[in-house]
Amino acid sequence: QVQLVESGGGLVQAGGSLRLSCTASGRTFTFSNYAMGWFRQAPGKEREFVAIINRNGAMTVYSDSVKGRFTISRDNAKNTVSLQMNSLKPEDTAVYYCAGGTKWSTKDYDYWGQGTQVTVSS
Repeated sequence: QVQLVESGGGLVQAGGSLRLSCTASGRTFTFSNYAMGWFRQAPGKEREFVAIINRNGAMTVYSDSVKGRFTISRDNAKNTVSLQMNSLKPEDTAVYYCAGGTKWSTKDYDYWGQGTQVTVSS
């Protein structure tokens, strides 16, 4: 069984920063074999892709809404993927999910975490 557990969410003022982390575990889950991504879902909206990173961390893709403000990274030795979020805006408020998948994709992922709430106050 694969588990993805997010942490680091919280309440922050606009312009502030937060760092989200996601730790993966599972007997059959070899972290370095999976692309990882961060997604978010705001109330009343569909889930959207935020950032993805390939297996060895050499390639990243960001949504236009976070480009230049967010940075995704991974540590394959620790089975973790992180999202550094700077210059946060109220519109970044959402539940943030990490996901792992075998495809290089902005939407098709096999495993999902439970999510962590990020709230940005104006």
